[in-house]
Amino acid sequence: MRNPLPSPPDARPVLVPTEIAERAPIPAKILIVDDDRRNLLAASEVLAEPGLEIVLAESGEDALRWSLRDDFAVILLDVQMPRMDGYEVAALIRSRPRTSRVPILFLTAYNKEDMHIFRGYSAGAVDYVFKPIQPLVLKSKVDVFVDLYRKSEEIFRKAAAEKQLLLENLRVRGEKLEAERALRRREEHQAAVLRGLPIALYTAELGDLDRALRFTNDSIARITGFSQVAFEAPGLWRSRLNPEDRDRVVEALRGLPETGAAALEYRWRNADGAERHILDQIVLNRGEDGRPGEAFGMWFDVTERKELELSLLHASKLEAVGRLTGGIAHDFNNMLSIVIGNLDLVQRSLSGDEKAERRVQSAIAGAERCAELTSRLLAFSRRSPLQAAPLDLGAFMPELVKLLQRTLGERVAVELDLAEALPRIRIDHAQLEAALVNLALNARDAMPEGGSLRIAAGPHAAGDLDDAVEIRVADTGTGMPPEVMARVFEPFFTTKGAGKGTGLGLSMVYGFVQQSGGTIALDSAPGQGTTITIALPAFRGEAPSRGRGVEDGTEAAMCGDGRTVLVVEDDRDVRQVATATLESLGFRVREATTGDEALRILDEDSGVAFVFSDVNMPGATTGIALGQTLRTRWPGIGILLTSGYVKEEQDFGGFDLLPKPYRASELIDRMRGLLRESVIA
Repeated sequence: MRNPLPSPPDARPVLVPTEIAERAPIPAKILIVDDDRRNLLAASEVLAEPGLEIVLAESGEDALRWSLRDDFAVILLDVQMPRMDGYEVAALIRSRPRTSRVPILFLTAYNKEDMHIFRGYSAGAVDYVFKPIQPLVLKSKVDVFVDLYRKSEEIFRKAAAEKQLLLENLRVRGEKLEAERALRRREEHQAAVLRGLPIALYTAELGDLDRALRFTNDSIARITGFSQVAFEAPGLWRSRLNPEDRDRVVEALRGLPETGAAALEYRWRNADGAERHILDQIVLNRGEDGRPGEAFGMWFDVTERKELELSLLHASKLEAVGRLTGGIAHDFNNMLSIVIGNLDLVQRSLSGDEKAERRVQSAIAGAERCAELTSRLLAFSRRSPLQAAPLDLGAFMPELVKLLQRTLGERVAVELDLAEALPRIRIDHAQLEAALVNLALNARDAMPEGGSLRIAAGPHAAGDLDDAVEIRVADTGTGMPPEVMARVFEPFFTTKGAGKGTGLGLSMVYGFVQQSGGTIALDSAPGQGTTITIALPAFRGEAPSRGRGVEDGTEAAMCGDGRTVLVVEDDRDVRQVATATLESLGFRVREATTGDEALRILDEDSGVAFVFSDVNMPGATTGIALGQTLRTRWPGIGILLTSGYVKEEQDFGGFDLLPKPYRASELIDRMRGLLRESVIA
């Protein structure tokens, strides 16, 4: 029984061992195909040599599998085999692109008839070896094809190596070109950065306090307006140094031999007269003997940084004002509520005593001005939202002009031009007053020698707002150049000297007008004054029916009729004032100090008709949460909220809010409207 050969290519190939030569030739493979294992071993013995790998296959199917897997220098193919003869195998090998050029030698025991030879050549054979095989003939023929394969492989490898070498050459040259381009780009970038930065390099002699500076780049001309040559003249640097900084800087230069380096910051006047902040960093170069030599320095224009520092300082001050005002607003307004409320009650008991009534009214007016001051501080620091209400400019503007006449001084004449029958506007009164005062103060600063300020209010003739009222503030001051006009509404932009302006005034006016649904325009020219026009939408709603106030007999128009009002307030004195005011109008009043206590009272007393509650109270239930519970559980009960400090971002859920301090007349007006809307009115 014959030992079967392994089945390729699923198993390891049968390789005939070869001797390893000192110089190994290019490896080559020979595929021998014969169904007789003895013939395979005989042929492999004849052909075995170093660098030659012989693969044996016992069938045509195995031969086809091997031909798909490996590259062969020559294939020895038996003609007569079971299932698939050599002619069929050769035809299939020739039909495949990968093996179509592999030489095929037929091994055959047939005679040398022309018919068989022609069929073999037609199938793709290049030669015949007839059995019984002559070893010399077989080896000679196979050696020719092996040598041809090796030479072809050597040529291919050399071509591939040359191609790889060429590609590597091209890659290296490409990398070199790219590196050179990157280096040029970096140098150009660095040069552009140095040209763009406000930096200038120089050298100077040690001990030269007049400082003849030799600048090594042309940035100095862009920074200062002086050429490099101009700085070589002694005295130029020192003559334009700010006098307040001169002694400090000169003293630091005298100590340079001991310190070896210095970083000086001072103000220096440019060729155009503008003063810039300069950071002057100096390093002393010492010789081999350690003695001081030449000084190397760098000028760096830090003006923008200084302006940002000042802006940050002003913003910090503004934030501090806001925090301070916000912190005290609640308690301060609560105290003012107590004062104003009690004065209202006292005024009612002084009927017929005109002198005492005037004194009480004066005290009330003073308390209201205190409340207005707090409101202005909160508005200035953006700590409270807009509290828009209808405003009659016909009554508002004359009072404002009186305030401005006292504020601006005698050197500025204030004129008012007020059109007749102006429609009302709906706006935050305190914010509008603060905005107009801000514009007036800016106008005064633009008229250092005095001048006139004209304020006019009338219908808005043109623009984006169809039905609007405009307020014009015009001065006879120095005016503005176009470059200043382009930036005048920017936050922190100011033309005033250091420490003399925040740069926030006009930007806040701009933001307030925009938030109020209006527009603002600027018209100015150097030497021709400035006119700022504010256009605000007209308000065509119904005028509020405010009555005459408690002090004017409002109680006749407002009667509690014994209905119950629940007052929710954690401050005892404020609560007592509200209670006394409501009881004087005929209401039955119940009191609660927290929202949770108020809910318990509402559960017990079904007769509560109205709730008057503070917003911020101790406990889990705030005034807003209390109002939301009323909407759900007791929708027929009216509610009015009050607060001494209203944050800008605070949401009141649509409830009506009465800011503290409030007059008794304001409380009655709000309650009258809410009771009229409620189901129990």
